[in-house]
Amino acid sequence: MAEANSETLLTVPLNDQHIAAGGRMVSFGGYSLPVQYPTGIMAEHKWTRDQAGLFDVSHMGPAVLTLGQSSGDAQADHSAVAALIEPLICGDIASLKPGQIRYTLLLNDGGGALDDLMVARSPHHPGALYIVVNAATKEGDFARIAAAAGDRAKLQRVDDNVLLALQGPEAVGVLSALVPGVVELGFMTYAPFQWDDEQLIISRSGYTGEDGFEILCSPQNAPRLWDALLSDPRVKPIGLGARDSLRLEAGLPLYGHDLDETTSPIEADLGFAVSKRRREAADFPGAKRILAERDGQLSRKRVGLIIEGAPAREGAEILDMAGSAIGVVTSGGFAPSLGKAIALGFVPPDHTVIGTKLQVSVRGRAQAAEVVPTPFVPHRYFRKSV
Repeated sequence: MAEANSETLLTVPLNDQHIAAGGRMVSFGGYSLPVQYPTGIMAEHKWTRDQAGLFDVSHMGPAVLTLGQSSGDAQADHSAVAALIEPLICGDIASLKPGQIRYTLLLNDGGGALDDLMVARSPHHPGALYIVVNAATKEGDFARIAAAAGDRAKLQRVDDNVLLALQGPEAVGVLSALVPGVVELGFMTYAPFQWDDEQLIISRSGYTGEDGFEILCSPQNAPRLWDALLSDPRVKPIGLGARDSLRLEAGLPLYGHDLDETTSPIEADLGFAVSKRRREAADFPGAKRILAERDGQLSRKRVGLIIEGAPAREGAEILDMAGSAIGVVTSGGFAPSLGKAIALGFVPPDHTVIGTKLQVSVRGRAQAAEVVPTPFVPHRYFRKSV
């Protein structure tokens, strides 16, 4: 992240609010965004774990893919729109229930990840999918999806709206005071909700490992919603710095770092994202490679590391106990919840067993590291009982 230059960067609709709140603006994904507020990254991180943090993630890429012509049969319409996007990804979209969200990956022909994204079935509009892609890749993602849809469906971008993330154990109490119906949402579901004269699209999801919500709002009403949420003493604004340390503790990959066009879902330890029906049909991009890797034919895999001493940053070499380089750190930093340095990185499969002793090279000095399970901090998502 670099200090923001307003002449060359896009701004989000709440830019003035971030500056007024003391946000230190930096360049991220082509946008000027707050990396932290005056209390600092450590305090913001801990506040989110204990209370509720409010993030502006309007740089992300929400969109709606809608079937051009309805058949009059809700399930048939959903199957038809799912069939347009499934050839690009490894997730089972056809089986989604109304309002259900699925995490999946957009893949190239070699099985490498072009992006990771959320795809959801509309709860009220048959033949419509709600999609959220990453900021840095959204132009290419949208072009790819629109090309696959052709004239059979329309991709409507809604990334000119405001997307807020309210995360933390107090998030449900805070948001339900404004929008009571959100308590009925389970993890990875979404629905439209009325708030005053505004229709909000709210999902129970996020990028911190905590229970929480992502809220799509019009730019006209977003300042009022931002202020309403922050008027609750349990809520503080949180910047990109704490967003990154929170997602790292949660063991969640960041596209462009832990995932790129060379990385398969299996290498990235995201095998769950390759849905069973798609595996059995082998009908997704790069299926031959990915299924072979799932059977054990892979040369590297993502692991979590606890590191003694200073944090190892992206690009640091991972060493075996003899000092030979065997891999590389893709994300690393200090974990405020643990009081330790942690990292994600790729190593050969025979070095992925939990408890394996390794080393990382930090500024030319070898520091002890150990392979540990991820997430580093347990997820606290809210899953409704069936």
